[in-house]
Amino acid sequence: MASEMNDTSQYQIDHTMMRVLDLEKSLDFYTRILGMQVLRNTDYPNGRFTNVFIGYGPEASSPSLELTHNWDQKEHYDKGAGWGHISIMVPDVYAACERFEKEGVKITRPAGPMNAGTRILAFIEDPDGYPIELNSPLE
Repeated sequence: MASEMNDTSQYQIDHTMMRVLDLEKSLDFYTRILGMQVLRNTDYPNGRFTNVFIGYGPEASSPSLELTHNWDQKEHYDKGAGWGHISIMVPDVYAACERFEKEGVKITRPAGPMNAGTRILAFIEDPDGYPIELNSPLE
């Protein structure tokens, strides 16, 4: 029984939660610009917040993002010194950046080889200033 309790072979990343100030703007960014789909959208009137789960595939088999919108929040959230970024693999980082630039997306690091490596990457920001790394596919 102890070995069953230590078996992590069925574990997988489920979702990452981020608090957003303007839910409609964030949903537009993640669905229209990045191509994710809304998987679940639930209002919690007693708690005065909304949770929207978005992603590229079914929640049972693909990680998702949980966007939490606290209805009474008026200021942007402090990201904290421990926050890094989320990462999205795209077929062509250069082409993605070109498209995002036309959409007015803030590009904080243009497409190019990673420092001390060969993988192509870039960084953009979502409407709340969360950094998103764009990566070329692994070779």
